[in-house]
Amino acid sequence: MSIAVEIAAGVMTLRFDRPARKNAITAEMYAVLADALAGAEHDPAVRVIVIAGHAEAFTAGNDLEDFMQRPPLGDDAPVFRFLRAISTCPKPLVASVSGVAVGIGTTLLLHCDLVYASETARFSLPFVQLGLCPEAASSTLLATVVGPRKAAELLMFGEPFTAQAALDMGLVNAVVPAAELGARVSERVARLVRLPAPSLRATKRLMKQQQADAIAAQIALEVEVFGRMLREPAAKEAFAAFFEKRVPDFSVFD
Repeated sequence: MSIAVEIAAGVMTLRFDRPARKNAITAEMYAVLADALAGAEHDPAVRVIVIAGHAEAFTAGNDLEDFMQRPPLGDDAPVFRFLRAISTCPKPLVASVSGVAVGIGTTLLLHCDLVYASETARFSLPFVQLGLCPEAASSTLLATVVGPRKAAELLMFGEPFTAQAALDMGLVNAVVPAAELGARVSERVARLVRLPAPSLRATKRLMKQQQADAIAAQIALEVEVFGRMLREPAAKEAFAAFFEKRVPDFSVFD
């Protein structure tokens, strides 16, 4: 399945575990993530949830081959189930990011409560380059975090940015040497586990409540637009160029 799920000492760890493909995410992996998050909601053994990858890669985003073979069409597509699950998760979510974090590898962080990155982390949002639009309510949430001008730059150009840039923009809480990331996350998570769980959940709910309906509506709108754009010529050209290892030609698309 390529998602390692572990529950220990009050912590559920969801680890992207497909290092040979830089943890690129398949539909099956999204289904595992969605089911795990749904199960954690009512599991008293889970007080905190950690999402992690490996030193070389958090995740390279969608596995494009799998994506084309099983395009995410319809509300019940695994990726959309995952987005709804992570955006409504009532328990503290902590991300541990090292290496590449592409596309949804960056946008999912907008739904995490705490994000810690290694100095090697590299983020990017290449939706436009693929002839698509943002997802995970990032068309709204990113501007809330980094400001509308910076969000436009990140989403329209899709250029990679460093962990330090992510820290400066407020996308992550801290940047640490790669060798220290695991220990930093473990220390932060252990402190969360020792705190009263009802207070943590209430605090998160109050922080998220005002935007909850708007986020759900934006995710649904993005799903609709994303699905339509996936079938249009620009996306087909972008994906063909990727697989053929050439520069795409978008000049004929209005």
